[in-house]
Amino acid sequence: MKYQKPQTNFKSLLYRSGLLLALLLPNLAAADFSAGLAAYQRQDYAAALQEWQPLAEQGDAAAQFNLGIMYATAQGVPKNDREAVKWFGLVAEQGHAVAQYNLSAMYANGQGVAQDYQKALKWVRLAAEQGYAQAQYNLGAMYIEGEGVPIDFQAAAKWFRLAADQGHVDAQYFLGAMYLEGLGVEKDDQEGVKWFRLAAEQGDVRAKLMLYKLGQDMR
Repeated sequence: MKYQKPQTNFKSLLYRSGLLLALLLPNLAAADFSAGLAAYQRQDYAAALQEWQPLAEQGDAAAQFNLGIMYATAQGVPKNDREAVKWFGLVAEQGHAVAQYNLSAMYANGQGVAQDYQKALKWVRLAAEQGYAQAQYNLGAMYIEGEGVPIDFQAAAKWFRLAADQGHVDAQYFLGAMYLEGLGVEKDDQEGVKWFRLAAEQGDVRAKLMLYKLGQDMR
């Protein structure tokens, strides 16, 4: 069946998530870390800070990351993005993908540091290369937007696919759009519909609307 292909405006639709704010838990928690976690879970953030601060200063990655979360969200301390950058940076240097992602987001948004897309690119790439889906999606978005890199639709499609294969709904949607429009990939309407359908199955309203416009059902 012939149909008129709907146009997708990437600039108006593309967005990226900010910081990941879930706590980092070590594989084997020391008693003082566990005490800090228990305090955090009952929202006694001052007690959590008291337990985690010494561990963080001794190089404990989970405690460092969690201090970054607390400073970024003003839990038990005044909001301080510079302190958050400091603690995320220490964990990122140890190779932790989520900390690398958070540090990248702060450089991209100019939170606690001067906005710097080159540093944002460095850290998001390191996280993406470790297989972290949100970082893969953000890296694809940077190639679409030309932030820190020349616009490169082929590179964007590569990173969107890696994230989409892990079930990242935004990556699935935009990969579908790229196949529909032949951006960075050979134009393939069926492949585009495939990715829209996968995103729609996760409840993505944009993908459902695209399927409707394309005359496709959800089967």
